[in-house]
Amino acid sequence: MQPWAWVLLIVVLVVVVLLAVVAMRRRRSEDLRNRFGPEYDRAVEASDDRRGAEHDLLDRARKRDRLDIRPLPEAARARYAEQWRGIQERFVDDPAGSVGSAHALLDQVMAERGYPTSDFEQQADLVSVDHPRVVENYRAAYGVYARQRDGQATTEDQRDALVRYRSLFEELLHPDTPEATDTADVRDQSADVRDQSVDVGDEAVDDHDDTPRHRQATDEPMTHREPR
Repeated sequence: MQPWAWVLLIVVLVVVVLLAVVAMRRRRSEDLRNRFGPEYDRAVEASDDRRGAEHDLLDRARKRDRLDIRPLPEAARARYAEQWRGIQERFVDDPAGSVGSAHALLDQVMAERGYPTSDFEQQADLVSVDHPRVVENYRAAYGVYARQRDGQATTEDQRDALVRYRSLFEELLHPDTPEATDTADVRDQSADVRDQSVDVGDEAVDDHDDTPRHRQATDEPMTHREPR
């Protein structure tokens, strides 16, 4: 074979390898985007390097795979659902206490499911692998929870936090069902939640007035008493 033919062959092989690498990276990016949804976009936006962000997401997935995540027994689901009803019903009289209780309840549920709960950022990252479409709600709610300890959260913020905590709480309680919302729905919820009020059974908080307005009590199940 002539020398120029060897050179041409090497060039072709290099091009083929480069194209294969590019295709693999695109496939990996697409797989991660499909798996993590809005969490993929958040990770990329928070990083100066797309490859670095993707490496972080892959690392989360590997750590998650090493955990023994298990569904809750039916009795535990019923107990936690009843506790959530109590938290929601106490919102009018004690918004800060309700947000704190919601955060603590989520920690209990996650711990029983098998997630580590000692570090919030690690906790959120691991939860994002299984619940990528609502984990940003969890982070936003935690932000309110942290601010209210310094007296920097309004009742509107606390109402928002309770709605956001609930989106993850319901998915953790029922892991075998499809996620409650798709990407667009979660984004709509995040944008519109400021216009909602929290239905607390016997009482409600109006969006523009922090004065409680009493309602007639009902025995309606939790699944039909949505925070509004």
